[in-house]
Amino acid sequence: MNAEGDMLYVYAIVAGDDYAPAVTGIDGSALHMVGRDTGPRAVVHRHTRGPFDGPDDSVRRWVLEHSEVIDDAWQNSPALLPVSFNVIVRSDPETEATATQQLEHWLDDSAVMLSRRLEELCDTSELRVEIFLDGGLLEEVDAEVGEMRTEMESRPAGVRRLLEKRLEKTEKEIVDRAADRIYPEIRARIAAHCLDIEEHRSTSRESGLTPVIMASCLVRSTDATALGAELTALKKAQPALSIRFLGPWPPYSFADVSISEERNPSSSAPDSPTPNPQGETT
Repeated sequence: MNAEGDMLYVYAIVAGDDYAPAVTGIDGSALHMVGRDTGPRAVVHRHTRGPFDGPDDSVRRWVLEHSEVIDDAWQNSPALLPVSFNVIVRSDPETEATATQQLEHWLDDSAVMLSRRLEELCDTSELRVEIFLDGGLLEEVDAEVGEMRTEMESRPAGVRRLLEKRLEKTEKEIVDRAADRIYPEIRARIAAHCLDIEEHRSTSRESGLTPVIMASCLVRSTDATALGAELTALKKAQPALSIRFLGPWPPYSFADVSISEERNPSSSAPDSPTPNPQGETT
């Protein structure tokens, strides 16, 4: 088989157990395992083309099918390391190593690191927590801007427009200060239930909502309920909080795995798999 035809598309790395895929891969591709029985092993399909690229609808479907394979491995093996979308291993014309041999060599070379990380991620899930402050429900906003609103009602239209701008600025400053003030306690209470936290910057600001914390949380499966209960308690203590609690899904944000360029000269990973979370909002 020539170099173009001898390729493997990689979905995930799993621990050494008797896991066998129960689903098909992208475009119905048959899946198989590469690696020693004692692990770690890779979930792959034989590949005969370049990276998946095309119209947005096709890419979304491929990413979803990629994530379905990862989800099957996550639910049916002790631990896994998700691999990014579009990671492909080729044969090496110089050494005449096949793609399977290339991947086996990488798994052997990386066995200590991969096994350690798989052990750390055993029986874990990733949850997403997004907490905002709703300025419209914040009592201190009402208290500080109430007089300004009353004053506006008795002023001429031109003055009211100036006061509206001042009022808007004042409200934003009050809510921002409140968010900064409560952030340390909220983060500590979330972290108490997590093995690790990766915080994200908010890319958008919804009308009336000020971000307090947006984080991916790595938790033991047995701790997910406790984290949910902690968020419920936070909401009861501060009704102005708007909380989104999403997941669980495989530990995408904590995998820290990349197949080396030496073993994988043609790989590319333009997009991470998109999880299909089950979420709730309080």
